[in-house]
Amino acid sequence: MRAPGQGGSVTAAPDRVPVTGAWPAGDPAGRRQWVRSSLRLEAGGTLDFELAYETWGTLNADGSNAVLVQHALTGDSHAAGEAGPGHPTAGWWDGLIGPGRALDTDELFVVAPNVLGGCQGSTGPASLAPDAKPWGSRFPSITVRDQVHSEQTLANALGVDRWALVLGGSMGGMRALEWAVSLPARVASLLVLAAPAASSADQIAWAAPQLHAIRSDPGWRGGDYYDAPPGAGPHAGLGVARRIAHVTYRGEAELVQRFGRTPQGDGRFAVESYLDHHAAKLVRRFDANSYLLLTESMNSHDVGRDRGGVGAALSRVSARTIVAGVDSDRLYPLYQARDLAAGIPGAGEAAVISSPYGHDSFLIETPQVAALIKALLG
Repeated sequence: MRAPGQGGSVTAAPDRVPVTGAWPAGDPAGRRQWVRSSLRLEAGGTLDFELAYETWGTLNADGSNAVLVQHALTGDSHAAGEAGPGHPTAGWWDGLIGPGRALDTDELFVVAPNVLGGCQGSTGPASLAPDAKPWGSRFPSITVRDQVHSEQTLANALGVDRWALVLGGSMGGMRALEWAVSLPARVASLLVLAAPAASSADQIAWAAPQLHAIRSDPGWRGGDYYDAPPGAGPHAGLGVARRIAHVTYRGEAELVQRFGRTPQGDGRFAVESYLDHHAAKLVRRFDANSYLLLTESMNSHDVGRDRGGVGAALSRVSARTIVAGVDSDRLYPLYQARDLAAGIPGAGEAAVISSPYGHDSFLIETPQVAALIKALLG
């Protein structure tokens, strides 16, 4: 295990958006650690990669107390802890990870990797290829299955033969499920939050305008924009993609109650300003190519591919399982959680997270998620 090699970041003027929000080698590592290996990709070819990850707690002598936490599309390995050098934001699941919390780090060894293809320390399009130039448009297509196989390398390096729990929501739920299907002997318990067995036409349709927004931005330059000056990258397209996505992440009732039709002094509605705010934040901490790559990996998510269908694939799961959906989720509707739970042996009925916050509820409703974790680990 090692930190990445030399590199540096492009410093943008305060009013200029950097061409990428990817973490560059040479910047403060924060709590990141790395493992390096190679991977035969599902689509063919081999990729040498580094996987960034963070840990909390201590692995016990027999390696039986390890928990794998999987982040969603624009998340990263910093699932817990304060903001600081290398980590511009606080941990995205900080309320669940730590001493005395649902994932009690006095008892558990918690691991959170940055997904393969991401942009916060793991190998992705913004990383340097073997020719010492950014991968950009040359980065290969990857699947959720590829991502899980890269994480298998991490588990091996850490000495974890079997995870006590694998859990995640949205894209993280897809990876958690794929772990339990691909490597059932290595997953003791499983928590899938707001994620399906296979992405539906509706979910792929919601993704389509996001992908088009980025690729239509002149600053995208076919995916090879990393040598552009600050302000000349594809931040406008990435911002539009984030606005579209964020609408699907929140519940209609919440937006209506929170913003109504309140106008602002600039003639816009308050809800428009809210979406602008989230777009502005993302373009400074994420990479447009990673957004494309990971969205397309989610589109291709199907645990039944080359396994005889979803039913046959889910029958392979041997983990003690809870599947949970959100009653106000309009991106991954509750029926998908119910269908998934029905297909996993012993999973019982899907749990329901009741919340007005829509898909993002798995990040917001900490007490409800904590209760599900405790039910699996208790």
